[in-house]
Amino acid sequence: MRHVLAAVLCIALPIAMFASSAQSASPQDNAPKTNQGPADADKARVFITDSQSWSIAGAGGGANGAYGGSVAGGARPQTAEIVKTFGERCPQVVTNNKQDRTDYIVVLDHEGGKGVLRHKNKVAVFNRITGDSIVSKSTLSLGGSVEDACSAITADWAAHSVSIRALESTAIAASEPKPPAAPVSAPAAQAQLQVTSTPDGADIEIDGGFVGNTPSTVGVAPGQHQLSVKKTGFKPWERKISVSTGQVNVNAALDAAQ
Repeated sequence: MRHVLAAVLCIALPIAMFASSAQSASPQDNAPKTNQGPADADKARVFITDSQSWSIAGAGGGANGAYGGSVAGGARPQTAEIVKTFGERCPQVVTNNKQDRTDYIVVLDHEGGKGVLRHKNKVAVFNRITGDSIVSKSTLSLGGSVEDACSAITADWAAHSVSIRALESTAIAASEPKPPAAPVSAPAAQAQLQVTSTPDGADIEIDGGFVGNTPSTVGVAPGQHQLSVKKTGFKPWERKISVSTGQVNVNAALDAAQ
């Protein structure tokens, strides 16, 4: 009986201790974890090219002095696989399928159908705005290529994100259609007013402003103008003249002052 009681206690005691520790756990321990990483708007945006992979396989054999072999291969799209791998291994960037809305262009060629040590995966990353290359490498695995690209983008984005977004804003503003310029009306053609006087050397005033001495040819806008011809020792000669285009000849005969 004592052995049975001891066995029951050995089972019940750990269960009670586990229940007690679960009840005493703080609410913070039970709260769901949240991702405190940067918002998508603050992450670098990446466009992955429509890269193609190539698969090569071959076989050969011979018997009785005869030999035969075959090689087969072909390309198949791998973009979806590359995007998936980027999402898994580089969560600090956002992949985007609109090239003009991204910060970086990733060119990645993935080769399949070979042994692991015979793969030749090539990756290159470019700044979309400036076209500058920030990394170019060859690796033995797709994951390695993605990690190299991710490391280069992360470092470049940390150092140049502000200037990259500023250049993008400038490029977007420059590409937006400009409102049509207001039409510029051609200046109205001037009429030529040829003024002479008897005697010569009189002052010519048009609309109250001095424009020269007789004889002179003066350009005036179409319309009505006040013309005055004045000379010391003579009475002022004044007329209202309407002109349109062409040349108008005016002769002012001055009368001596009394």
